[in-house]
Amino acid sequence: MTRTFLARNPSTLWFLLVLALFTLGVTVLAEGFGIGLIPTAFVKVLGKTLCLCLVALAMDLIWGYTGILSLGHMAFFAIGGYMTGMWLMYARTEEIVVQALAGSPIPPTPEEVAQGVATQIFGVVGGSDLPVVWTFAHSAFLQLPLVLIVPGVLALVFGWLAFRARVNGVYLSILTQAMTLALALYLFQNDSGLRGNNGLSGLQNLPGLADVPQSTLSILFFLASALLLAVGYLLLAWVTSGKFGSALRAIRDDEQRLRFLGYPVEGYKLFVFTLTAMVAAVAGAFYYPQAGIINPAELAPIASIYLAVWVAIGGRGRLYGAVIGAAFVSLLSSWFTGGMAPAIPLGFYTIKWVDWWTVLLGLAFVLVTLFAPRGIGGLFDRLPSPRRHGAQLGPDDGALREKEADA
Repeated sequence: MTRTFLARNPSTLWFLLVLALFTLGVTVLAEGFGIGLIPTAFVKVLGKTLCLCLVALAMDLIWGYTGILSLGHMAFFAIGGYMTGMWLMYARTEEIVVQALAGSPIPPTPEEVAQGVATQIFGVVGGSDLPVVWTFAHSAFLQLPLVLIVPGVLALVFGWLAFRARVNGVYLSILTQAMTLALALYLFQNDSGLRGNNGLSGLQNLPGLADVPQSTLSILFFLASALLLAVGYLLLAWVTSGKFGSALRAIRDDEQRLRFLGYPVEGYKLFVFTLTAMVAAVAGAFYYPQAGIINPAELAPIASIYLAVWVAIGGRGRLYGAVIGAAFVSLLSSWFTGGMAPAIPLGFYTIKWVDWWTVLLGLAFVLVTLFAPRGIGGLFDRLPSPRRHGAQLGPDDGALREKEADA
């Protein structure tokens, strides 16, 4: 009897149920559609946290399952935000320009509106013309597909060059970090076409919804982020299951043996690298409208290192562990750095958690690596599992059993 995918992967079903209950609870308690116990600012924090959980899933697939420690996936995350931000900023600025020119005796031409938009956006960096990279920013239909296309092509080209040369281990990590740093330094320049250090702002104002309160918009983004996380979890759970998932684990554990057996190792790695880059970009495309602003500092290599820390703390090699790690560290970071954690006076020195948070995070990473390599998600291994019946079909303790093979 053939069982469904969710029946064969109960952890995925449990995750979706918990996510659905959490989403329903926040919606009921929020200001937008509920009774108002959760403020709008915290709803935005929760929505952004769900997006960070999605990029953590991508990191877990590339690192936890395939063994490739990429220190550049937050660059793809930021690129997705830039692609969405260009359309949002153009559309919102266009509304402002049209309103400003509405009182003119002669109706403005489309060229005049476009020129006004360009001046409004790039006047801060001394420009008055739209760069080539903004060619499709006027149209959501043309611009939003770039959320997938741009990071996907960048990851495909970079991955093909790196994997074709069989760059592995720490050398590949350094290359991905160098790629991220080079991209960040380029975007810091005013002539990059993306407003340099000023970045893109006002992204929380959706075109055509200027009269909708932020309390309502925050819930809509939260619901969209929850749906996105559910779909992303299902997709990556499917990718890691079956023979394909076994091949990814084999690459992580013994790449040379898998290559000796005739598997196209470089093809597997290139597929996973490109897929996770696109997933990270989609997460960024939903994150930055909730943050309201994006600038080149978001591409700093330290952001990708934080991402690896989240996955390690949650437990790499298990998708729900990546989600737990990202959510736990993100919410804890908001508490410590938002001034909600009380300072501790010691007489000779006052501990301010805003200054000490990164130290705590680094210490937690070291402790987890040394004493709990399976992370927080490893606690679920202590739960009793269903009894397995039948004789083993393989030499290992965890081998498939006869009754399971017939199911």
